[in-house]
Amino acid sequence: MPKPFSDADRDEFLAGAHIAVLSVAADDGRPPASVPIWYDYTPGGDFVINTGARHRKSRLIRKAGVVTLVVQREEPPYQYVIVEGTVVDAATPSPLSAREAIAIRYFGEEGGREFADRMDGTASVLFTIRPDRWTTADYSGDF
Repeated sequence: MPKPFSDADRDEFLAGAHIAVLSVAADDGRPPASVPIWYDYTPGGDFVINTGARHRKSRLIRKAGVVTLVVQREEPPYQYVIVEGTVVDAATPSPLSAREAIAIRYFGEEGGREFADRMDGTASVLFTIRPDRWTTADYSGDF
């Protein structure tokens, strides 16, 4: 039987380099758009995601103003965090420092900086998402 994460355990889990799945309402009769995405998270604070400014998901995020992020551990012991949040900022061009912080989480210091330097910040948008509602599950006691 899963147990919920404590706030500290949730923050520790989110500090890992997991891939999130972002879902946002569609506006054209299609189901919600769901895409894998990198993120950065400040414990007790906000999530930030960076994506192409011209992508469909960017348009949908701006229109909906709310998103859901699912972050999961895909191997036992299974764990996940679901956050429903409000978009509180959208910065275009996306600041280099924010692009670097996200890329460094996934590629390390050197690789992250190189990756962020190759990205065109003028063609990207940095969304800041304020967590409004959390759902968590930790199955580690089941294994």
